[in-house]
Amino acid sequence: MKIAVLRETTAGETRVSASPETVKKFIALGATISVENDAGVGASIGDSDYETAGAVVGNLASVLKDADIILGVQGPDPKALKGMKPGAWLVAGLDPFGQRARVDAYAKAGVEALAMEFMPRITRAQSMDILSSQSNLSGYKAVIEAASVYGRAFPMMMTAAGTVSAAKAFIMGVGVAGLQAIATARRLGAQVSATDVRSATKEQIESLGAKAIFVENVAGIEGEGAGGYATEMSDEYKVAQAELVSAHIAKQDIVITTALIPGRPAPRLVSDAQIASMKPGSVIFDLAVAQGGNVEGSKADEIVIKHGVKIVGYSNTPAHLAADASALYARNLFNFLSAFWDKEAGKPVLPDEDEITAAIRLTKDGKVVNERLSA
Repeated sequence: MKIAVLRETTAGETRVSASPETVKKFIALGATISVENDAGVGASIGDSDYETAGAVVGNLASVLKDADIILGVQGPDPKALKGMKPGAWLVAGLDPFGQRARVDAYAKAGVEALAMEFMPRITRAQSMDILSSQSNLSGYKAVIEAASVYGRAFPMMMTAAGTVSAAKAFIMGVGVAGLQAIATARRLGAQVSATDVRSATKEQIESLGAKAIFVENVAGIEGEGAGGYATEMSDEYKVAQAELVSAHIAKQDIVITTALIPGRPAPRLVSDAQIASMKPGSVIFDLAVAQGGNVEGSKADEIVIKHGVKIVGYSNTPAHLAADASALYARNLFNFLSAFWDKEAGKPVLPDEDEITAAIRLTKDGKVVNERLSA
């Protein structure tokens, strides 16, 4: 059983899909690991670190030769997989909705593509969930970057020269990223408030010491949406939420937006008029900018200034914390493959009837087989 670890080629991608820690663990299961040259450089992992862990380091052709499983962070160009073993697994974040043509190409090439971002949000899959592990770091990084751009202090400071007021931070969307953003902003000393369309998150917000801002008298989502994500709301709710947010956002110094709907453009949460109501020097960090943005006028990897407000957003926020992001991502992949490891076969086996298999398998035997892509 040979596992190949690819060097990422997507612009700005600094993460890697295996760490020396997970290399050792795979070898303990009986696998051999082959790592492409310089695969871990962006995450501060040298080729010698992989070799010390027991991996073989080489060029792309040698890494792919006879590989049974190919690991990546983002889906590689199908052309780069030339010479791979027929039926090999590709385990990575494959962006199935945004890169449908690439998924079709994987099927045509005979790859069994497994999309890790389609991992179901069930108890036994928590340790395999790449969206949660990466979003957690994204929520942290969003606050740190907003604090850097803000140009003022976050905590209240009482000095002989006078008092510096605490910054007011508003978190919009309270999933994994939003909860971490709340916690980080609180640790930095900000006055934190947060909102979400899911009523069940109110208790979570308050448990972290933040103020919950919720629409009253209009039904939201009482529990979780599909797969733990929010879903589209009624027009009545959207109007009520916009009014509430408009009144609240004008008083904020920092706004972090985190709302995403799988397979659809990011919902618009902050309009130009709402930006105009904010104080000059305020900062908005749009974590959804790569999916179209929650904030009107936001641009990936640029600081946009509108009405004196700085709007920030990265196309790949976890890549700005490459070492930690890679370590967590690599563990997600190991936890997934080891959970299905068959000791007698000496490799992982995915039962067709298993709900994890059904959720993440995109292609098999030359066909696209995932139900979410058949619509």
